[in-house]
Amino acid sequence: MALDLVDNAELIASYEHHHKPGNIWPEIPAGIRDAGITDMQIYRIGRHLFMIVEHDETTDLQTAFDKMATLPRQGEWAAWMGSFQQKLSEAPAGEHWAAMKPVFLLNDHL
Repeated sequence: MALDLVDNAELIASYEHHHKPGNIWPEIPAGIRDAGITDMQIYRIGRHLFMIVEHDETTDLQTAFDKMATLPRQGEWAAWMGSFQQKLSEAPAGEHWAAMKPVFLLNDHL
């Protein structure tokens, strides 16, 4: 998934700061895991963010995101982080993150 951050060096530094271990609210990673997501990684280059989400085979990603929204502090965190973010034109209405189309998957070439 992808989105951009607001083009402001101080906001970008703050966004990264709040995602470091010890700075993120403990309810956030706990809620992500409780929703059925087994791993989440966010990478940044410039102001572009790319998120990789892994979940078990019994969990639908949209269902996991919907569940997260009901868990403690998740909505508050999402709204706060949304103030740092600038969604891509490809993002669906009401969503910040836009799903990316896979172009190459190494394990498809065994």
